[in-house]
Amino acid sequence: MHGEYKMPGGKLVVIDLDVRDGHLANVQLSGDFFLEPDTALYMINAALDGQPADAGKAMLAACLLDALPADVMMYGVSPEAIAVAVGRALQWDSHA
Repeated sequence: MHGEYKMPGGKLVVIDLDVRDGHLANVQLSGDFFLEPDTALYMINAALDGQPADAGKAMLAACLLDALPADVMMYGVSPEAIAVAVGRALQWDSHA
């Protein structure tokens, strides 16, 4: 599954994922945003992997906030924007 979201005032966020047994699997985040440190990308993918496919945007954004250390810097992207891209991949809401 594939979802994209252009964050207002930010960058393009792209999510590719599978759903297995009702949970997110093989989550791959990409886009034209920047993360510091670079390893934050792996932390985000790992945090989303295994989450319930019906978790909802607020729960996924909260999950990402909890999973990322305070020193992670996100430029042109936010946990909420990532959650919207996941929602689009899962077709939760075509207007998100």
